[in-house]
Amino acid sequence: MAGWSAGDIPDQSGRTAVVTGANSGIGYVTARELARKGARVVLACRSEVRGVEAGDRIVTEVPGADVEFVRLDLGELGSVLEFADRYAYGRLDLLVNNAGVMALPLGRTADGFETQFGVNHLGHFALTGLLMPALLATPGARVVNVASMVHALSNIDIDDLNSEHRPYRKWIAYARSKTANLLFTHELARRLDAVGSDVVVAAAHPGYASTNLQAAGPRLEGRKGAERFMEIGNRFFGQSAEAGALPTLYAATAPGVRPDSFTGPSFAMWRGAPAKSWRARWTLDDTAGERLWAASEQLTGVTYDALKP
Repeated sequence: MAGWSAGDIPDQSGRTAVVTGANSGIGYVTARELARKGARVVLACRSEVRGVEAGDRIVTEVPGADVEFVRLDLGELGSVLEFADRYAYGRLDLLVNNAGVMALPLGRTADGFETQFGVNHLGHFALTGLLMPALLATPGARVVNVASMVHALSNIDIDDLNSEHRPYRKWIAYARSKTANLLFTHELARRLDAVGSDVVVAAAHPGYASTNLQAAGPRLEGRKGAERFMEIGNRFFGQSAEAGALPTLYAATAPGVRPDSFTGPSFAMWRGAPAKSWRARWTLDDTAGERLWAASEQLTGVTYDALKP
């Protein structure tokens, strides 16, 4: 991995990728670089205006890029189902579950889930399950779940996944949603292996990348000082979105990526070229993965029938 850069991405011609949250930040860079290497890229974004604008920018930066916007709101299961129903390419070589929210005040999705758990985990769990037949039908397909080093702050609370019974702490809720991303990766990899599938599911994180994610929570709360503080932190301590996207792009395209691997920046999980990343031991817990999977199926109504024995 040493020195790996976007220029090392293998040719993606003939491959189809779906990138959630592709309108800005790491998702945008991921979509652009995949398109630069020849992939057909579906930009799965909540906002039609921002999604279409992102597609236009990619085509400007990469003339001839094959990109298409399709609306996807991960906070609304009906939108996830509609996206999957509209997916018309048959094959799916790469699903990048990138979109997310961070450290928001307590809120609920359209289906009543705590927002961070609902968007960051349940929406992607449902999307992946609904697209699983296309992934299984495509030789060499991959799923990449974008997590965070912040997962180290907390394990999931299986008895209070939606923050209904205990005091809500926004950073702990975010950490739990990112732990859920890693547990989902672990359990999905185990189930794919059990049915003999060659689909590879891996995880990645950007370290500290300067995107609009950090300031979203303070902005929603109307805390101008905190919003400004986050912006200053981004400027002086964060690496660029281009650098932050490299672990995702590595997990998505590099040869030999192993199932359930976790890739992040090489320097203290903060910045630098992609490298194997440390992860909390609870993200490799088979029992916790099974319990989260069962709860996720119950909450979303999405069952992975193709992976059942």
